[in-house]
Parts: sequence; C-alpha cells; structure tokens
Amino acid sequence: MTVWHWVRHGPTHEKAFVGWRDVPADLSDTAQIARLRGHLPHTALVVSSDLIRASATADAIQADTHRRLDDTPDLREFNFGLWDGLHFTQVEERDPDLCRAYWEDPGDVTPPQGESWNMAAARINRCVDAMNAAHPDAHIIAAAHIGVILTQVQRGLGVTPYKALSHHIDNLSCTRITWSDGTPEVAQINHCP
Repeated sequence: MTVWHWVRHGPTHEKAFVGWRDVPADLSDTAQIARLRGHLPHTALVVSSDLIRASATADAIQADTHRRLDDTPDLREFNFGLWDGLHFTQVEERDPDLCRAYWEDPGDVTPPQGESWNMAAARINRCVDAMNAAHPDAHIIAAAHIGVILTQVQRGLGVTPYKALSHHIDNLSCTRITWSDGTPEVAQINHCP
C-alpha cells in the first residue's frame, strides 16, 4: 500500500487566480508548520510541485528522516492561462459565460490558453500512478496545490469534479489517500493539526 499525504502549500495572500505564476508562500507560521511536520509520518519520501510556493513548503515540512525527491512540474496547479493574475471579478467580467461554466460544469471547460479540469487531472494522475509504481509500500508527502489535491480527492471518492470542488482544502493542511492494488481510498481530507 502506498500512502499519500497531500499538503497544500503555505498561503500566498494573493487576491487573484494563481496557477502557474511562481509566487512565494508565506511560511512565517512556524508553529503551524511544526504541528504539520509532527502529524506527518516519520519516514517518508517528499515530493513537490516545482513552483516555489510548493517547493518551499516541502523544504519547511521536511524532517531529517525524510528523503527528498526532485520537484516535478506534473504536480503544478491548474494552468489558468489568461486568467492567471486576474481577480475573480475581472475574469467574470472578461469571460462571463466561460467563467460560470468553468466552476459550475468543470471537466472539459478550458480557460483561454489554459487547461481544463480533465486535462490537469490526467497530468496529475499520470504522475501519481508512476510514483505508486516506483515506490510501492511507501509513504509519500506531496506539497502541492488545491486543484492538484482536489483531483486526487475526486479520484479517491469516485465523484464528479463539481462534487470534488465542494471540499475545502486549507493552506498547510493534510489530505491522506491510500492506494492498495491500484485503488485509491480517501482516509482524511483537510486535516489541520
């Protein structure tokens, strides 16, 4: 059994869409980081998105007993394309019908020059499947993004993207998903130690 401990990166304090833009995380809450580190398994692999907010979070939560793997772009947040850097109200004004469809019927709806839920999920699923095959029976701590984590919640619960979006994922929270014989099971969502 492979156990994934999905950690959402530290807060960015951005008030706009943040997908592939490389903005830093605020990791000043050292008490919260210490509690999170204490909640995570003592022996584990640590991987993260290659975006600095996730990579720096992985650095902050990594213990001496963990083994760090290379950061990977396959664990990046959704690519919001031309919406990246815009406030929600600007996106709503620019593309009202598309914006509404993106949130109300996620799946194949794609932001201009971005990627849909299904495109992002396929990218992330390939990465998870490859890591499960390469590291069977391991604990994997993955510092990633809300969209990435929600694709795996969707996969583990067997629900639609819309239903997956109903789950709240806080910064510096942990969502645990176990894999046994190729089948995911969601054990914990949004645990904030």
